[in-house]
Amino acid sequence: MEPKLADYKTDVHNDWCPGCGDFGIVNAIQMALTEMKIPRHMSAIFSGIGCSGKTSHFVNVFGVHTLHGRVLPFAQGAKLANPNLTIIAAGGDGDGLGIGAGHFVAAGRRNVDMTYIIFNNAVYGLTKGQASPTLRLGQKTKSLPNPNVNEAVNPIGLAIASGFTFVGRGYAYDVRQLKDLIIAAVKHKGLAFLDVLQPCPTYNDINTRDWFAGLDNVDEITQKPKPRIYKLEETGYDPIVHYGSESEVNEKLTQGLIKSNEWDIKIPTGIFYQNELVAPYEERIADRVPNYLENSPATQPISSDGKSITEISKILDSFEV
Repeated sequence: MEPKLADYKTDVHNDWCPGCGDFGIVNAIQMALTEMKIPRHMSAIFSGIGCSGKTSHFVNVFGVHTLHGRVLPFAQGAKLANPNLTIIAAGGDGDGLGIGAGHFVAAGRRNVDMTYIIFNNAVYGLTKGQASPTLRLGQKTKSLPNPNVNEAVNPIGLAIASGFTFVGRGYAYDVRQLKDLIIAAVKHKGLAFLDVLQPCPTYNDINTRDWFAGLDNVDEITQKPKPRIYKLEETGYDPIVHYGSESEVNEKLTQGLIKSNEWDIKIPTGIFYQNELVAPYEERIADRVPNYLENSPATQPISSDGKSITEISKILDSFEV
């Protein structure tokens, strides 16, 4: 039977605040899995800690609710154990770019074939609105006693610099575009990152839905709001590395970094950088262990009648120096 959107929804009660951008992100994930017709038993979602950590409870595929800042190691481990799985990791900006920043950078070096989605609202929403790593210097949200004293992390720029081979940004209230971005990220052969901007209606009273819509930025002539969000794909922007020469790669990396610094008046969404000419980590392993993809760890029987039957001598031989 053709999968339906309802198949990817659970009956778990959702207690996110009304108006939270998390709803749009989860809806986009469910819509993407439905459109791609990915079997539920062949997909898994890993989530971290925070409001976004509940994502694995709301999408009806295999789900693992992991530790604070550690979603990427868990998700990468699952993908390497069973390369046939479609893996999506989800976490907040504090989870992934604060305590999890080291894992974020390390993941870029590996290029495991999976997707990582950060729910970015610039605050720690679950713990009462402290400044997250993406809140801008000098900004004061409603629960902060003083303006933020730290510079903000640029998630797009950090992902590009760390080696992610697909880097994009979506907006939680544009579910249709976000769904398309998730599909593109999942189909990408390599490590894909999506930074999803979202309002936190409870604690972030700066980057609100009205702020993203430009209601405070009215055109003097037309008297109409000038939305801050715009789509890169509508400007002729080309993020794809087509040939792989050093000059082309550097050009694409540079333009992605430049675009990632746009903020305040104009905020781009879409794909900033994509390079499928870099071998995924699974292929690098297969070069050393020829039967790895056909005989991955998760697909091997490990015991019979209570006795271990796992045979790892060929794997051990392959690592001899």
